[in-house]
Amino acid sequence: MFQGFDEIQKMSKDNVDTAVKSFGVVSQGFQAIAVEMTDYSKKSFEDGVAVAEKMMAVKSIDKAVEVQSDYAKSAYEAFVGHATKVGELYADLAKEAYKPVEGVLAKAAK
Repeated sequence: MFQGFDEIQKMSKDNVDTAVKSFGVVSQGFQAIAVEMTDYSKKSFEDGVAVAEKMMAVKSIDKAVEVQSDYAKSAYEAFVGHATKVGELYADLAKEAYKPVEGVLAKAAK
């Protein structure tokens, strides 16, 4: 009877350790995503301010259209690059968070 209790206690401890590892990985992943989002927001704001300054300095409609077109193109490219990077961060987060659980599931399957 005591041997079974010891096994249950060890299994419970292993499960708690696994959960703590997984939560740590998730926390680090969300921190990396938050940093990326903050950096992108800051750069996007700075780019918007720079375009606003350029727009105030233009003397013709043609130049204003050119500045706006260039900004729209660069903003789109920056967004696509950012979205790709964030998508990769989420995929990596899912893979890393699952690794500790994967070991427990492998043990349980045996």
